[in-house]
Amino acid sequence: MARPIRIEYEGALYHVTSRGNERGKIYFTKADYRKFKEYLSDAQIKYGFVLHGYVLMTNHYHLLIETPQMNLSKIMHHLNGSYTTYINTKRKRSGHLFQGRYKAILVDRDSYLLELSRYLHLNPVRANMVERPGDYPHSSYGAYIAGGDELVTTTTVQSMISADTSTAKLKYKSFVESVLGEKLESPMKNVYGGMILGNVEFIKEILNRLDDDHLQKTETSHKKALRASCEADEVVSVAAKHYCVTAEIATSAQRNDIRKSCIYLMKRRTTATNQEIGQLLGGMSGFAVAKAYQRMVAEVSQDAALRKEIGRLENRLSHVKG
Repeated sequence: MARPIRIEYEGALYHVTSRGNERGKIYFTKADYRKFKEYLSDAQIKYGFVLHGYVLMTNHYHLLIETPQMNLSKIMHHLNGSYTTYINTKRKRSGHLFQGRYKAILVDRDSYLLELSRYLHLNPVRANMVERPGDYPHSSYGAYIAGGDELVTTTTVQSMISADTSTAKLKYKSFVESVLGEKLESPMKNVYGGMILGNVEFIKEILNRLDDDHLQKTETSHKKALRASCEADEVVSVAAKHYCVTAEIATSAQRNDIRKSCIYLMKRRTTATNQEIGQLLGGMSGFAVAKAYQRMVAEVSQDAALRKEIGRLENRLSHVKG
């Protein structure tokens, strides 16, 4: 199996995961979680990265890391190397603690950071370790709803919800916990080529950073998907024509059923960010768009008639591009 391409540049944002060797534990005691966070803090001081979120599970971890400098490899070598030495010394063992290389996915913050942070913070709930994300002590969720964790920068994500810090904390808590008990679609299912999570323009921007040899290794199916993309206003036009209404009605709360379908298709088929989609659909906030999209994902998965209707709209979009 080919090793994933490492793409580093100034200002890049990554979802980083690393798992225990042979799915084994990497944290054995409460002190181990604290020590790992100490190494995270040391690495922040040494390499100047921004941590937007984290969750430390029993046998793996997730980090949302932004690198103002082009140095992710150095950060991860320091973090995993230091922690492995600590565990090996403490437990009088030798060999690998982590399974192979860490995995780093480049993330488009405008399209995916908010949803990805929620998915990350709900990890312990999905693993049936706790009933609510706030009950889990080894994640950054507490920093988002109450503060007090100097490791984490919460302002970037919170500003996507509200300019007021207190309001943002409350709305973020509501955003995360509103889907408890529901099957939440993983944002990671939309990763391109095993390395990029973002809209079409973001993917193209990242691919332009690669040399020709790297581009030859990217999957043909993903290139076809890029060519199949469309513009947000085309989605509105197709939906309005399909339902025999004006574009103004299709984008208004008057026909919220049409507007929800537009959100679903724009998120899947266009380069528009949540904020841009909201502006096109009657001035909705990016936060409202994200919530509406997630609800629509759940409805489509459960409602055969709705899936069929969405299929008809997607077929019309294909004809527009063809």
